[in-house]
Amino acid sequence: MSTLIFDKEDKVSEIVIKFPKASDYFRDHKIDFCCGGNRPLQEALEERGLELKRVLDELHHLAANHAGLEDNQGGKNVYVQMDSSTLIQYIVSKHHDYLREELPEIQKNVTRVNRVHGHHDLHLVEVEALYTVLKNELLEHTTKEEVEIFPQMLIWDETQNTSSDNKLREAISGLESEHDEAGNILKKLREITNDFTPPVNACTTYRLTYERLAELERMTYEHVHLENNILFPRYPQA
Repeated sequence: MSTLIFDKEDKVSEIVIKFPKASDYFRDHKIDFCCGGNRPLQEALEERGLELKRVLDELHHLAANHAGLEDNQGGKNVYVQMDSSTLIQYIVSKHHDYLREELPEIQKNVTRVNRVHGHHDLHLVEVEALYTVLKNELLEHTTKEEVEIFPQMLIWDETQNTSSDNKLREAISGLESEHDEAGNILKKLREITNDFTPPVNACTTYRLTYERLAELERMTYEHVHLENNILFPRYPQA
């Protein structure tokens, strides 16, 4: 049985680091644990109008009854235990490769659904516009990380050369800003699609599109969490 104890002053991101399963709970309750995770739980709950005691009780119940803690080893988050090179390889192989494969396919669905149904479901025009921006930004972002910034991090790990601190600090700050932009687009997509809920009479492609958008959101939140809350803090901070 888990002995994890959470408190109102714990940062949302720290709770997810200690107990990765909490990310599912926070996502279900629309609590930002990646881009907006660097703030106390109580503050995040007040913004969402959620009761602190109830949330703490539910988190403790979830931790106590979560068999295996599949992302933990001996109570320690497995991602925290990875060295930076291993964590970066994991991010690239799981998340960057996923984005390169999935983003163009989702674009086909989004465009088709808007073309067929956009004349009566007017929000689909905005869905396609927002998604197109998101796709382009995420693809550019992942390339920048792999070609420029991840190599800088690994060189810094080897040399600890403080003369490169400012350059790396600025690069990481830029990545975090891009994460915020992607998060804001995903929040807007969730809002205008009624939490990715298709109309009752929606066709199969319509439903599949919303399912893939919801999966993209989940993967992106995990991706950003690994970078913002675990990888980036290892390097020089502003």
